[in-house]
Amino acid sequence: MMATPMKMARQFDQELEQIKQDLLRMGSLAETAVDKSIISVTTRNSELARDVVIEDITLNRMELAVEEQAFRLLALRQPLATDLRLTTAAMRIATELERIGDQAVNIAERAMELNSSEPLQVPIDLKVMADMALGMVTSSIDAFVHQDPKLAIKVCQRDVEVDLLDDEYVQKILACMVQESRWVTRLHHFLIIVRNLERIADLATNIAEDIVFIVEGRVIKHQCEEWMLVSTPT
Repeated sequence: MMATPMKMARQFDQELEQIKQDLLRMGSLAETAVDKSIISVTTRNSELARDVVIEDITLNRMELAVEEQAFRLLALRQPLATDLRLTTAAMRIATELERIGDQAVNIAERAMELNSSEPLQVPIDLKVMADMALGMVTSSIDAFVHQDPKLAIKVCQRDVEVDLLDDEYVQKILACMVQESRWVTRLHHFLIIVRNLERIADLATNIAEDIVFIVEGRVIKHQCEEWMLVSTPT
């Protein structure tokens, strides 16, 4: 017996809801990975760093699963309007979350390298930058859950703040390299960690841009700096 239109619509809603739930789980895993990776640096906990590397396998598998589900919906259900935007954006969001996990792995690997040597005092506060980047990831996921484009736009605007901190930290690390050439290798690890955190903020921004696209059908890519210029008092 052929399925009725109502039954098909209900099945489509269930499949779409499954994609949403998988993205939420990926978001939670990505947030946890970033948090653990930074703790592994600040507390010199190599065991925690190894956990981040191992647990990244789950994120990789989930990205593929979401892509498969989304392609299946596109092929069999042919969604329209908001559902179409959500389905296509879901694949991009899954990729961004998987990449956030990759950045966390990069940080964890640097932590293990740093932890194999004596502690090094660097004039930067990684926790401050990590909290900013992680807050953007959390807010982008919240914007997805609540389909809140205003919150998503705030995430985009905060990316400029992380970029400024990134520039500041990079300059401080480079200055240390000039002053203490014997520490160059270890300082380079810190330089890469800072770059990883900046990249995490960029990826959270990409997710936020996708939320605006899903809800409003607007493409806002590359508009954050324009908003900051408008909102900054002269």
